[in-house]
Amino acid sequence: MHYVVIGLGVTGLSCVRFLRQQGFDVIVMDTRIEPPGLVECQQAYPEVQIFTGSDWPQALLNQAQACVVSPGISSIIPPLQNAKAAGVEIIGDIELFVRVNTAPIIAITGANGKSTVTTLVGEMAKACGKKVAVIGNIGTPALDLLTAKTAYDLVVMELSSFQLETTYNLKPLAATVLNISADHLDRYASFADYVRAKHRIYHQAQQVIINAQDPLSFSAELPREAKQWWFTLAEPKAREFGIRHGCLAFENENLIPSSQLKIFGQHNIANALSALALGTAAGLAMAGMLQALQTFSGLAHRCQWVADINEVQWINDSKGTNVGACLAALQGLGVGLNGKIVLLLGGLG
Repeated sequence: MHYVVIGLGVTGLSCVRFLRQQGFDVIVMDTRIEPPGLVECQQAYPEVQIFTGSDWPQALLNQAQACVVSPGISSIIPPLQNAKAAGVEIIGDIELFVRVNTAPIIAITGANGKSTVTTLVGEMAKACGKKVAVIGNIGTPALDLLTAKTAYDLVVMELSSFQLETTYNLKPLAATVLNISADHLDRYASFADYVRAKHRIYHQAQQVIINAQDPLSFSAELPREAKQWWFTLAEPKAREFGIRHGCLAFENENLIPSSQLKIFGQHNIANALSALALGTAAGLAMAGMLQALQTFSGLAHRCQWVADINEVQWINDSKGTNVGACLAALQGLGVGLNGKIVLLLGGLG
């Protein structure tokens, strides 16, 4: 039996590396004639058959142990649906990862802010003395962690809806959907389908962290036994992280003045609160988490300060690639602003 890796690129290559290291036969298929990573794959694994273009041998798909689909490829395309009808598993790299991984996982998704929160939780874990891996949709393929055979105390994972579609056994220690706004509607039949894909992160989670101000982040199908934590930009109630008198707070306790954060904007305060909730759920020490919050300056291209010139502050938010992200940035930067915002937009509609 063999595995078929659908789609090369960074994720596809990580799948080939992992599966070959495990001793499995691998076949690669990609609709592109010269996909990214083609030459590297051919040189490192000359024994791997690679089919490029639209002519995929259906028999090889139907006889596979599993088809491992890269996130950018829809699992409902006819060749994969035909393989599924023949009894073949359609999975992704994250499903391969969780079947082998033994470290506890914090899993994060959302329309906006997930890279910032994932990175921040990783920094919090480091500040608490944990050996942590920050992987997933954020740039480091999950399977490269297993290929390196390094042991970690904690895995912090950013997951897209595409990755969640083909993941069935995640079982995170803590999971969150930070927020939901319309995105990727060229991929899904409806907005409701997109929301359901996001909510898959909660399946089998031990603890869930919910945005109290975004009803779409809540799922009616939360695991009954899962412990619930909440975050809000309002004053917190029981089991909530929120804001009180200009301070980040948990329940009745003020934790740190928001003015001590190096990230700015209301949306980043929400990101900080969600990170504190995730870290608390994972048992991280509050002192270490607050220390990380005071030094974390955010990610490049995400509401990143560039310069002050002639009393004009320039902000680079070029990673804000959907309407929800742009609105969050504008609303966050506009709080207490003495002046006006000039918005420069580009890209595709």
